[in-house]
Amino acid sequence: MQETVSSGNFTFTPTSIEGVTVVDCKSYGDARGYFMETYKRSDFVAGGIDADFVQDNQSSSTQGVLRGLHFQIDHPQSKLVRVVEGEVFDVAVDLREGSPTFGKWEGVVLSAQNHRQFFVPRGFAHGFYVLSETAVFCYKCDDVYHPNDEGGLMWDDPTIGVEWPLVEGVEVNLSEKDTRHPSFSAYCSARGIAR
Repeated sequence: MQETVSSGNFTFTPTSIEGVTVVDCKSYGDARGYFMETYKRSDFVAGGIDADFVQDNQSSSTQGVLRGLHFQIDHPQSKLVRVVEGEVFDVAVDLREGSPTFGKWEGVVLSAQNHRQFFVPRGFAHGFYVLSETAVFCYKCDDVYHPNDEGGLMWDDPTIGVEWPLVEGVEVNLSEKDTRHPSFSAYCSARGIAR
């Protein structure tokens, strides 16, 4: 596994899956509030993240909302994600054929308080679950959204086994589309991937 790298106002910590990185941002605060950089290309390249971001997205969700697990099939996207209000549990699932961590997942809590970011490279399914009453989620992508290129996996697929920290007494809230995603086994079978 690679070592943690600090560059400028950022610390880049690799996870157990190659390419998936936790990014901590320095925050400068006083009684008035705080200031922080959230992205600086030269520092990100020094930290091992060399993505050409072309689109920014933002969503707002209520507690219990789970969005995922999503990916684009022929136009994969790298994503740099963060939370500017509230708290979420964010997940990346490795779908890179031939990867030693194919089908494995990494998760991290992102919040407005911890100022943490999560880099998800191309070739991953991505999703998040809202832990707080509400959350505003932001992400940079290195390819534009292609509505006819969407793919997805069951959020609770037993083979992948994501350990979602579900809020007790709150029902998981999925979109209609997210209730219809196939299992990981069906995904592999449809693509002719032996596991």
